Amino acid sequence: MMEKEKKEEKKEEKRKEKLPLRRRIEITSRGFRLLGKYCPGLARDKAFHELVASLQPFVIVWFSARIIDEITGERRADLLALYVAATVFTGFLCAVAKGLINRVCSEKEAQMWACFGKIFSDKQMSLDFEDLENAGIQRQKKQVEENLYMFGNGMAQLVWGTATLVRCFVNLAASLSMSIGLFAARSRSERMNHPVWILILLLCIFLGGRSYYGASVRADKIFREWCKRTVWFDRMSAFFGNELFMESHRAKDVRIYEQNIMAERAMDKMLEWNRHSGRSVFFMALYPALAGVLVGLANAVCYLYVVLKAYFGAFGAGSIVQYVAVLSRLGDGWRELMYLLSDNATYCAYLQEMFGYLDLPNRKYQGTIPVEKRVLCQDGDNEYEIEFCNVSFRYPGSETWVLKDISVKLDVGKRLAIVGRNGSGKTTFIKLLCRLYDPTEGEIRLNGIDIRKYDYREYMSIFSVVFQDFRLFSFPLAQNVAAGREYDGDRVKKCLEDAGFGERLSRMPAGIETPLYKDFEQEGVEVSGGEAQKIALARGIYRNAPFLVLDEPTAALDPIAEAEVYARFQGIAGNRTAVYISHRLSSCKFCDTILVFHQGGIVQRGTHEELVSEEGGTYSRLWNAQAQYYTQFR
Repeated sequence: MMEKEKKEEKKEEKRKEKLPLRRRIEITSRGFRLLGKYCPGLARDKAFHELVASLQPFVIVWFSARIIDEITGERRADLLALYVAATVFTGFLCAVAKGLINRVCSEKEAQMWACFGKIFSDKQMSLDFEDLENAGIQRQKKQVEENLYMFGNGMAQLVWGTATLVRCFVNLAASLSMSIGLFAARSRSERMNHPVWILILLLCIFLGGRSYYGASVRADKIFREWCKRTVWFDRMSAFFGNELFMESHRAKDVRIYEQNIMAERAMDKMLEWNRHSGRSVFFMALYPALAGVLVGLANAVCYLYVVLKAYFGAFGAGSIVQYVAVLSRLGDGWRELMYLLSDNATYCAYLQEMFGYLDLPNRKYQGTIPVEKRVLCQDGDNEYEIEFCNVSFRYPGSETWVLKDISVKLDVGKRLAIVGRNGSGKTTFIKLLCRLYDPTEGEIRLNGIDIRKYDYREYMSIFSVVFQDFRLFSFPLAQNVAAGREYDGDRVKKCLEDAGFGERLSRMPAGIETPLYKDFEQEGVEVSGGEAQKIALARGIYRNAPFLVLDEPTAALDPIAEAEVYARFQGIAGNRTAVYISHRLSSCKFCDTILVFHQGGIVQRGTHEELVSEEGGTYSRLWNAQAQYYTQFR
């Protein structure tokens, strides 16, 4: 079975390597469109810079040839002065133009990698949430990113290839036009005037370029294989070289458990791999070197022909300079054209893989019905009612039911607590509620209508969620609370105070403008886990959505801070419908209804008093298991 799979993989690799020309043109065109969208003007400016840079040598060579001919000939001072002035002026203009364009190109190219990052971030934001948790899709993304960021394969090659393409065609066009005089000039030796020399020179140039193309193809094939074997090396290098020792949240464990010893072993393995990969590196260099020898021989034939023709009186010394230079440039242009064909095949294969990821479909139905706007205030109706109707769910690719036959109604303005052991389905219930996933069976209704029929963005807007694994960002405190650049400062402060962050806020050096963490700002403030949880809670309050969902909102708080949050909770929730997940059952006392989850089903429901009184019930057992630690040591 393994042999069959390996054969299929090899066939797939060969298929990728032999993309038809039409397909390569389509991929390249799409690559340039994507480049224009995310790095506007970069390819154009690179092309313009290379156009000036490639034309300059031809202009200088032409004037230099005229100057040498004039010096070795009639020596007319006025004409010499004109040629010299034209050469200097042309060189000055080209230098200024190249400098100005290069400044723009350098700035845009420095931003290029960040722009490429936005391609992936935009796709991640548009992916269905289930695809974000799909290990296969995330591996696909990782592979494409590594191809791009490790060696520039794909988009970066497209950028660099733009300059090569322009230089190639300038060299070919200018060299051919400037070498016409070489074959048109008549020498005293009729043998040197024979048309066969045109074929001989072109054949030498062709063979030099063809050998260079063949060498590039072989070297690229070895390089692609080497890249595949290098992926693990890059990952280990990034982890042991940067993440393990540089990230502060790992620092305590690294030092206590001496993880540097593991890093040393990994480095030994990486060094050993480096020694074994030397053969690939050797052949990647060998093929171009051999091609370079053939190119040198071809140039020698061209140089000999020019010198012999000049010797037999076809033209002067200045023309020798011109024709030797342009024939050399003609060879460069032909070799670059061959290289472009090889390089295009390479980066088209990588671009095709990248587009395969970018073209992943969004399967989730987005809906079209607008969510009816309700006024969220004390005297507003806020009549959003959600009901789970025989909902069952299993994750894609799994045969295990995470939730089975869940039916429950979230009553308007009520407080609902969800409790249960780890793995009982509590967080999955919240994912379905927020429509991060759709039910496998059954349906969820908002005001009697299946939520899949509502506009997806509008439906998401009615939820304010504080997840257990929330994240704060290295932005100012106010932007973290408002989840945006624009915010109401007074409202931000009020939400922070309601979340119990008021006292800490008074010690912030710049108040709500204080940046969090030191990723971007030296004066950034590091907050503790409990403080971060209060900020996340304030963010949930600030959004002021009809549904407030809290997944373990006080897990990182000390008992006093937790009690303060509970005391304020009625005021914090207001007339919203609140859903509360917690492992601390004492926090469920203020809720109107408690749902007890066990093995994907709801096994109990009721108030705290009702459930505690059910001896032998799941809730009662959980409650007593926690309560004993508070009563045992009184």
